Amino acid sequence: MANNQEARLVVVDDEPSIRELLSASLRFSGFEVITASNGTEAIDVIVDSNPDLIIMDVMMPDIDGFTVTSRIRQEGIDAPVLFLTARDDTQDKVMGLTVGGDDYVTKPFSLEEVVARIRAILRRTRDEAPDNPIIRVADLEINEDSHDVTRHGELIDLSPTEYKLLRYLMDNEGRVLSKAQILDHVWQYDWGGDAAIVESYISYLRKKIDGVTYIDNDGNEQKVVPIILTKRGIGYMIREPRD
Repeated sequence: MANNQEARLVVVDDEPSIRELLSASLRFSGFEVITASNGTEAIDVIVDSNPDLIIMDVMMPDIDGFTVTSRIRQEGIDAPVLFLTARDDTQDKVMGLTVGGDDYVTKPFSLEEVVARIRAILRRTRDEAPDNPIIRVADLEINEDSHDVTRHGELIDLSPTEYKLLRYLMDNEGRVLSKAQILDHVWQYDWGGDAAIVESYISYLRKKIDGVTYIDNDGNEQKVVPIILTKRGIGYMIREPRD
């Protein structure tokens, strides 16, 4: 992507306030965003822009979101679609999946939830190299096939939740993740717990990941450089140590 943006998105909604709020939030989160205010415009914009993902309102005055999705699928456009619906209706959800949608969010929604779902869809749908199961940040490695985690060559034992949290941080290397985003991804969207659990699990990870020691070439015990960082008042991130 140009300017190192995470992905190109098209936001389709006939309500200006929702369209503008979503667009601003997604741009702030690192996405390139193109907008359309109705179904007819959406088809032209999507065909011209070749987006990585489409956020599609279902109820629009000219052409509804389901019909727009059917038409772009007929045009050979297979970009994933996240539907925005005002009705928590099972029939709507089934229809959305039938016409080629990938997920849905019911209005009113949280911006953090939308961003988390977008990233989850992109992870599922983007091609990944199947012959390389290693995810690496500095000297920290995850083997997705065996679920082994090592730091400076030392094997680290993680619980399933710790592993999922670490994987999420590594998937977003260099990007600050809020507690709400982490809760949405690791504990699922409808998890109703206290965000303090994120602090606890970050603490567990730090002890295991950033607490690793090793013997240097002079025979002295050294501690690895911390790579799990806190951005006070914002969230958490993982990145390679800076010189």
